[in-house]
Amino acid sequence: MDRQTARKALDSKISILPALQKMQRPHKGWIKAVREALGMNSKQLAARLGVSPPRITALEKSETDETMTLASLRRAAEALDCALVYSFVPKGGSLDAVLKVRARAAAAKIIGHVDHTMRLEAQNLEAGALEEEIETLAAQLIYEKSKSIWENNL
Repeated sequence: MDRQTARKALDSKISILPALQKMQRPHKGWIKAVREALGMNSKQLAARLGVSPPRITALEKSETDETMTLASLRRAAEALDCALVYSFVPKGGSLDAVLKVRARAAAAKIIGHVDHTMRLEAQNLEAGALEEEIETLAAQLIYEKSKSIWENNL
């Protein structure tokens, strides 16, 4: 499967997720928030997980500290009769949009260097032509699967 096909397949799977990007983890963490909402105390959750009650406090703290493993989070979710949903949600709405924004930024930087040199020689492009060149180069960078768009210096 080529990159474009893989990107479109992933975009299709995650197309329902952008609305979730705005959802924030409860300040006390999902484990504690769900446990309390269900009316379950730490001792009861500990029994369901087969651990000691102090381990629940540590588990809830590790979630809020973002130091817990996905496996631990999954076990806690199952003990709370919940499913753990794990995904990356592209900030641009889709992976294709993320790629296009990054390619455009890379193209603008490349064209900007060239335009600066041409400006010194009074041969720079007009604004409309400059934008057209950036868009053309961005499309070319995507088509060529250029790794340069992900270089740190861009």
